[in-house]
Amino acid sequence: MARVIELDNELEARTLFGARDCFLRKIRDALGVQVAARGTRLWLEGEDEAVARAAGVFKELRDIVRRTGTLRFDQVDGLLGPPERSDAAETPRKAKIDGFRVGRATKARTPGQARYMEAMREHELVFAIGPAGTGKTYLAVAMALQFLKSGAVRRIVLARPAVEAGESLGFLPGDVREKVNPYLRPLYDALHDLLDRRTISHYIESGIIEILPLAFMRGRTLDDAFVILDEAQNCTVAQMKTFLTRLGVSSRVVVTGDITQIDLHSDEVSGLVDAQHRLKSVTGVAYVYLGVEDIVRHRLVREIVNAYGQAAPAPEDRTGAEAQERDDSEAENEPEAERAEQ
Repeated sequence: MARVIELDNELEARTLFGARDCFLRKIRDALGVQVAARGTRLWLEGEDEAVARAAGVFKELRDIVRRTGTLRFDQVDGLLGPPERSDAAETPRKAKIDGFRVGRATKARTPGQARYMEAMREHELVFAIGPAGTGKTYLAVAMALQFLKSGAVRRIVLARPAVEAGESLGFLPGDVREKVNPYLRPLYDALHDLLDRRTISHYIESGIIEILPLAFMRGRTLDDAFVILDEAQNCTVAQMKTFLTRLGVSSRVVVTGDITQIDLHSDEVSGLVDAQHRLKSVTGVAYVYLGVEDIVRHRLVREIVNAYGQAAPAPEDRTGAEAQERDDSEAENEPEAERAEQ
């Protein structure tokens, strides 16, 4: 089977192919297809199933290039993940989120992600807890956009605590929006991957989509909204209570976080850790726990998470080693010292 993919211009082609055609070679080797590029035209040849999948990958990557103007290795790796798991038949049929663009949808790539999607559809409050790379934020934003598209909600509110990850950035320049934007960047990244820039700008300017730090949530009531709290492990117990009590009529709330990456001071209790115990028996609340097997980023992320999940290696006892070296040195110099005294 052979297939041809047309690209808009040479700049789009160079970005899609990668430096020295590195993305082309990666897809060719991963999917076992023949790939040839001539100008703005791409030829694929091989087994029907392999060519069909390669064409789908290239079209997804082409859409990313057209939206963002760039392409990264992790985005290519993400689309080259396992095509289907052996337990794919158990994945619910609802494990797909329709996008704003015709023919574009976000699909669950693991059974854990499928359960997460189903929980967001069926429950008014969902806690998604899991390591980095499991799609917690991305899938929540995609589901919020589907609710907005269907008319189930009138607006989307995305919140995140402004907590620095292990280092102090000091005073940031600019107005309030410019000061907090660095903390909210991951939410913007998810939106830009799902919507074009013009639509995002229109929604934000009109208040349909609101992105704000958690501190700005106090005193508000959020009706007819899909509300997402990201990086919730960095909320205090009081902040979590304040946030959860913002829930208004006809609203949905999704709380995401990784309890292995808490950046609060050691004497502060994470609001996410507290909530998963405190609200366990509350009707209408769902908990979804994602694991290492649900990581869909670069393959190394899974290995890194596994490595950090193991006990740290025992530090080398340098004090003992240095003491032994001193003893050996003294023993060697002792005869010379004795001769000097004589």
